[in-house]
Amino acid sequence: MNSTALTMMLVTEITVTAITLYFFWKVLKTPPKQEPDSYSDKDDEKG
Repeated sequence: MNSTALTMMLVTEITVTAITLYFFWKVLKTPPKQEPDSYSDKDDEKG
């Protein structure tokens, strides 16, 4: 393997790893969305 191919492989692997880590970190740090509670919405209704 010549030096150009090795450089291209390393740049590609580092870029893909950095993007993967960025989105993984973003998923871990994003607060969960508040989902509506279907049971508490119907507490006042009798049925």
